[in-house]
Amino acid sequence: MILVNFSHPLSNDQMAQLQALLGAPIERVVEVHSQIEPDQPLAPQVTAMVDQAGLTLEEWQNAPIIVNPPSLNFSAVLLVAELHGRMGYFPACVRLRPVNGAIPPRFEVAEVLNLQLQRDAARRRRA
Repeated sequence: MILVNFSHPLSNDQMAQLQALLGAPIERVVEVHSQIEPDQPLAPQVTAMVDQAGLTLEEWQNAPIIVNPPSLNFSAVLLVAELHGRMGYFPACVRLRPVNGAIPPRFEVAEVLNLQLQRDAARRRRA
Protein backbone atom coordinates (compact mmCIF):
# COMPACT_ATOMS: atom_id res chain seq x y z
CA MET A 1 0.00 0.00 0.00
CA ILE A 2 1.15 3.55 -0.78
CA LEU A 3 0.33 6.32 1.69
CA VAL A 4 0.25 9.74 0.06
CA ASN A 5 0.49 12.15 2.95
CA PHE A 6 -0.63 15.74 2.38
CA SER A 7 -0.51 16.53 6.09
CA HIS A 8 1.92 16.32 9.01
CA PRO A 9 4.19 13.27 9.00
CA LEU A 10 2.62 10.32 10.81
CA SER A 11 4.38 8.98 13.90
CA ASN A 12 5.45 5.36 14.23
CA ASP A 13 2.45 4.75 16.51
CA GLN A 14 0.07 6.29 13.96
CA MET A 15 1.59 4.19 11.18
CA ALA A 16 1.12 1.05 13.28
CA GLN A 17 -2.51 2.02 14.00
CA LEU A 18 -3.15 2.64 10.32
CA GLN A 19 -1.61 -0.64 9.22
CA ALA A 20 -3.65 -2.49 11.84
CA LEU A 21 -6.86 -0.89 10.54
CA LEU A 22 -5.94 -1.67 6.95
CA GLY A 23 -4.77 -5.18 7.66
CA ALA A 24 -1.93 -4.49 5.23
CA PRO A 25 1.54 -2.96 5.38
CA ILE A 26 2.33 0.55 4.20
CA GLU A 27 5.18 -0.17 1.81
CA ARG A 28 5.80 3.40 0.71
CA VAL A 29 5.07 6.83 2.17
CA VAL A 30 5.02 9.83 -0.15
CA GLU A 31 5.20 13.10 1.78
CA VAL A 32 3.71 16.09 -0.06
CA HIS A 33 4.04 19.67 1.12
CA SER A 34 0.50 21.10 1.23
CA GLN A 35 1.02 24.67 2.35
CA ILE A 36 -0.98 26.99 0.11
CA GLU A 37 -0.61 30.62 -0.87
CA PRO A 38 -3.95 32.13 0.23
CA ASP A 39 -3.73 35.07 -2.20
CA GLN A 40 -3.46 32.77 -5.22
CA PRO A 41 -6.11 30.57 -6.91
CA LEU A 42 -6.32 27.27 -5.07
CA ALA A 43 -7.06 24.78 -7.86
CA PRO A 44 -3.67 25.09 -9.59
CA GLN A 45 -1.92 24.82 -6.22
CA VAL A 46 -3.73 21.56 -5.44
CA THR A 47 -2.94 20.19 -8.90
CA ALA A 48 0.72 21.02 -8.26
CA MET A 49 0.55 19.24 -4.88
CA VAL A 50 -0.69 16.07 -6.54
CA ASP A 51 1.98 16.38 -9.22
CA GLN A 52 4.60 16.59 -6.42
CA ALA A 53 3.61 13.11 -5.27
CA GLY A 54 5.51 11.83 -8.30
CA LEU A 55 3.23 8.86 -8.95
CA THR A 56 2.80 7.66 -12.52
CA LEU A 57 -0.57 7.52 -14.25
CA GLU A 58 -0.44 3.74 -13.86
CA GLU A 59 0.20 4.02 -10.12
CA TRP A 60 -2.67 6.49 -9.63
CA GLN A 61 -5.02 4.13 -11.46
CA ASN A 62 -3.79 0.72 -10.29
CA ALA A 63 -1.71 0.88 -7.10
CA PRO A 64 -3.31 0.44 -3.68
CA ILE A 65 -3.28 4.04 -2.42
CA ILE A 66 -4.50 5.63 0.79
CA VAL A 67 -4.48 9.40 1.31
CA ASN A 68 -3.94 11.53 4.39
CA PRO A 69 -5.56 14.79 3.22
CA PRO A 70 -4.50 18.28 4.23
CA SER A 71 -6.25 19.86 7.20
CA LEU A 72 -7.41 22.91 5.27
CA ASN A 73 -10.96 22.06 4.18
CA PHE A 74 -10.86 23.84 0.82
CA SER A 75 -7.59 22.16 -0.11
CA ALA A 76 -9.01 18.80 0.94
CA VAL A 77 -12.16 19.05 -1.17
CA LEU A 78 -10.22 20.13 -4.26
CA LEU A 79 -7.72 17.36 -3.59
CA VAL A 80 -10.48 14.74 -3.56
CA ALA A 81 -11.79 16.03 -6.91
CA GLU A 82 -8.28 16.03 -8.42
CA LEU A 83 -7.57 12.51 -7.17
CA HIS A 84 -10.91 11.17 -8.42
CA GLY A 85 -10.04 12.51 -11.85
CA ARG A 86 -6.65 10.81 -11.84
CA MET A 87 -7.66 7.59 -10.12
CA GLY A 88 -11.13 7.04 -11.57
CA TYR A 89 -12.59 6.53 -8.09
CA PHE A 90 -12.59 8.20 -4.70
CA PRO A 91 -9.55 7.32 -2.58
CA ALA A 92 -9.66 5.96 0.95
CA CYS A 93 -8.60 8.66 3.42
CA VAL A 94 -7.10 8.63 6.90
CA ARG A 95 -8.98 10.42 9.69
CA LEU A 96 -7.05 11.43 12.78
CA ARG A 97 -8.55 12.53 16.09
CA PRO A 98 -7.07 14.12 19.20
CA VAL A 99 -6.26 11.81 22.10
CA ASN A 100 -8.42 12.92 25.05
CA GLY A 101 -6.44 14.51 27.85
CA ALA A 102 -3.06 14.05 26.16
CA ILE A 103 -0.38 16.50 27.26
CA PRO A 104 1.18 17.57 25.00
CA PRO A 105 -1.64 17.26 22.47
CA ARG A 106 -1.33 14.28 20.14
CA PHE A 107 -3.45 12.53 17.57
CA GLU A 108 -4.34 8.94 16.84
CA VAL A 109 -5.73 7.24 13.75
CA ALA A 110 -9.51 7.21 14.19
CA GLU A 111 -10.56 5.39 11.03
CA VAL A 112 -10.05 4.91 7.35
CA LEU A 113 -12.78 6.66 5.38
CA ASN A 114 -13.88 4.69 2.33
CA LEU A 115 -15.06 7.59 0.17
CA GLN A 116 -15.98 5.36 -2.77
CA LEU A 117 -18.21 3.21 -0.56
CA GLN A 118 -19.85 6.36 0.82
CA ARG A 119 -20.42 7.65 -2.70
CA ASP A 120 -21.88 4.35 -3.86
CA ALA A 121 -24.24 4.20 -0.86
CA ALA A 122 -25.38 7.78 -1.48
CA ARG A 123 -25.98 6.96 -5.12
CA ARG A 124 -28.39 4.17 -4.09
CA ARG A 125 -30.32 6.70 -1.95
CA ARG A 126 -30.80 8.88 -5.01
CA ALA A 127 -34.13 7.94 -6.47
